[in-house]
Amino acid sequence: MAQAHAQAIDPLPFKDHAQEIRFQNLTRQLRCLVCQNENLADSNADLARDLRHEVFGLMQQGKTDDQIKQYLVDRYSDFVLYDPPVKPSTWLLWFGPALFLLMGAAVVLVTIRRRSRATRIDSRLVDNATIEQGDDW
Repeated sequence: MAQAHAQAIDPLPFKDHAQEIRFQNLTRQLRCLVCQNENLADSNADLARDLRHEVFGLMQQGKTDDQIKQYLVDRYSDFVLYDPPVKPSTWLLWFGPALFLLMGAAVVLVTIRRRSRATRIDSRLVDNATIEQGDDW
């Protein structure tokens, strides 16, 4: 693990420590398109290394973090962002889990109501059968 992390670090000529911290924060917010569950900062993939160099180059050009993210989104879509914006194309991503949870709760509620109704009908049938048999103790 430490060896894998060490290989992901590229020696880049940062102007100062603040720029290096900014670079690290920015690359942690971007997804590796090859590994998909790793960010650019931690990925060992060749594409991730190329994208880190691209991010570094854009920083050297004076681009802001938002401009760099937009540049990558224009090329790779919102998928490159670990925290994609809420918009119609990402609604399922943001609200899908809650939607599935509500659907599961609705299924459980309907099942409980049907079983409760079936139990009441069964108890009425038993009561009626008892009355018809003249069973009065």
